Amino acid sequence: MQAFRLLPSFALAGAALLAAQAHAQVTVHDAWVRAAVPQQKATGAFMRLTAEKDARLVEASSPVAGVAEIHEMKLEGDVMKMRQMPGLDVPAGAPVELKPGGYHIMLMDLKQPVAAGADVPLTLVFEAAGGQRQTVQVQAPVRALGTAPAHGHGHGKQH
Repeated sequence: MQAFRLLPSFALAGAALLAAQAHAQVTVHDAWVRAAVPQQKATGAFMRLTAEKDARLVEASSPVAGVAEIHEMKLEGDVMKMRQMPGLDVPAGAPVELKPGGYHIMLMDLKQPVAAGADVPLTLVFEAAGGQRQTVQVQAPVRALGTAPAHGHGHGKQH
């Protein structure tokens, strides 16, 4: 009898786990961070995001930066302007590019040099329509200024 009473608890826990895995399911591809010169206090992180279901990037962090924000660069008239965004929509099945001159993660108040060849850990938090959150850990290689990522070659490992 006792084992019979425990079975529904395990079944509910299993169902909750499956439900948690069903939300958002965002994948990060080709993540990279732009190298910073000595004394530079900010840099950008770039990647491609894809989602199985509609999601929204709502938070970013990294141990190498005091502050990490979601930003957009946009040409307004003849002036390129950068602004912080409260979040970035990632529609189901439609890749969203974070790239120089567009959407990106701004890493500010750098705590250490960000040199080419190193890896920068990033934590990204996504939210699904129902409010469920998914945290994705990424190791983004640092690339020298003027270097673009090699798309599709497994760069930017997601954990």
